[in-house]
Amino acid sequence: MSDLVLHHYAGSPFSEKVRLILGYKGLAWKSVIVPVMLPKPDVVALTGGYRRTPFLQVGADIYCDTALMCRVIDAMAPQPPLYPVAASGAQHVLAQWADSTLFWAAIPYTMQPAGAQHLFGDAPPDFLKAFAADRAAMAPNMRRATPADAAAQLASYFGWLESELSDGRAFLLGAQPCIADFSVAQSLWYIRRAPPVATVLAPFPRLLAWYERVAAFGHGTPEKMRSDAALELAAATHRHAATQVAPDSGFAAGEAVTVSPTDYATDLVSGTLVGLNQNEVVIERKDERAGTLHVHFPRIGYQVKKPRAESGESK
Repeated sequence: MSDLVLHHYAGSPFSEKVRLILGYKGLAWKSVIVPVMLPKPDVVALTGGYRRTPFLQVGADIYCDTALMCRVIDAMAPQPPLYPVAASGAQHVLAQWADSTLFWAAIPYTMQPAGAQHLFGDAPPDFLKAFAADRAAMAPNMRRATPADAAAQLASYFGWLESELSDGRAFLLGAQPCIADFSVAQSLWYIRRAPPVATVLAPFPRLLAWYERVAAFGHGTPEKMRSDAALELAAATHRHAATQVAPDSGFAAGEAVTVSPTDYATDLVSGTLVGLNQNEVVIERKDERAGTLHVHFPRIGYQVKKPRAESGESK
């Protein structure tokens, strides 16, 4: 199996989701630590402008968004399964809810002053100011929940999850873990990193016990890797995962396109279309340091457009 290279940083919730899945699978992987905010020159060299953390590298294939990354990991290491048949379609619905609605309640709740002070510790004021500006720029039009509203939302959400576990099941949808468990776990992990505000979890003992079972999978076997070595790996790799453009997709292979998230951090990534179906869009781009890359995105939550020749914008 080709090396899995995870580009991440320690405090990233979505990175923790993937780290736990790598632990569940018992995998060895390469660990590249990326900056927590811009500038990210080595990240941009690989992704073309996608700035969210984490992303996954397999040679010269770059996979963006954990929804896609997790499917790639599961395909490369099918056992134990991340998408067990017994969990049916509910696992995907629950995972998407956890990655969006639950996540966006957990973040503002945890980042209230008591939580932020614990998370950032002795970070200098200049760093805190720059971090706040960086995150604000990622979602300039998003109306975030107040800490009080987020606390109320979390109480409801955690109550729902607690009730799912009331029959004694080990994991959210049965005896086996599935993608939904890891998607929900990332938000609990983030809240628990700030003990002054983690009291919101106290009324939910079954949920806390469930979280401990998920956390016990650990992170597999990471090996440190420098970001420049990751670029060298990409440049030295001249094969890519097989892709094709579906004939009924409305696009043709070889067309210039842009891809961007539709919710936050909506930076455009430009390239040549080499893959498109209902699950994935893949563009080819070239970088003077990283060589020829195929950058993969999921279809859900992303927009594919053809550039306007007269303005350089997309339509």
